[in-house]
Amino acid sequence: MTIIAEDDTIRIERLELGPFGTNAYIVICRGTQDSLLVDAPGDAHIILDRLKKTTPRYILLTHDHFDHIGALKELRAELRVPLAAHAADARHLESAPEMLLDDGDTISLGDLTFAVLHTPGHTPGSLCFRTGRHLLSGDTIFPGGPGKTGSPADFDRIIRSLTEKVFPLPDDTLVYPGHGDTTVLKKEKDEFAVFSSRHHDPGLCGDVLWLSA
Repeated sequence: MTIIAEDDTIRIERLELGPFGTNAYIVICRGTQDSLLVDAPGDAHIILDRLKKTTPRYILLTHDHFDHIGALKELRAELRVPLAAHAADARHLESAPEMLLDDGDTISLGDLTFAVLHTPGHTPGSLCFRTGRHLLSGDTIFPGGPGKTGSPADFDRIIRSLTEKVFPLPDDTLVYPGHGDTTVLKKEKDEFAVFSSRHHDPGLCGDVLWLSA
């Protein structure tokens, strides 16, 4: 467990869990001790232990890939809190979520408010969650590049998601991805500007890095 953000209003913990070291995030409102979980990769007992001194309110899914939902069934049974996901990914889950989220929705957690960004590309229903200068980005963006895409059309979608939804956010936004370390949005904007200045094969997709593609 790593504390990646903490002040008088918020605490965010990152746990690297499951067989692929996928990030799960626990966000806690410091004023009320209400908490939410972003993604459920595995090792449910570790997540439950970290939630013990808080009041869990939601499980939020950034997307439906198996490495982000390995502990979902057990956590839903234990926590009995609403599961929230986008409809385009929710249909692939074992059981339906209690909440369907879309672009522009908000979620309240104690004194905190989260804005929901629908960022398709990695999956049709990929979501990011933003509160203040903190962005929980799932597999939409990583340090150095976008999330993996399965076709050129999906790559175009993720680029649109980034340019229309993510990159307009303030430069000092901290980005917490579904795998790996935190990044700062200005760095990603600057590297994307380099990427955009170059010619690319129209069939580009897969694992793409801004500075080497």
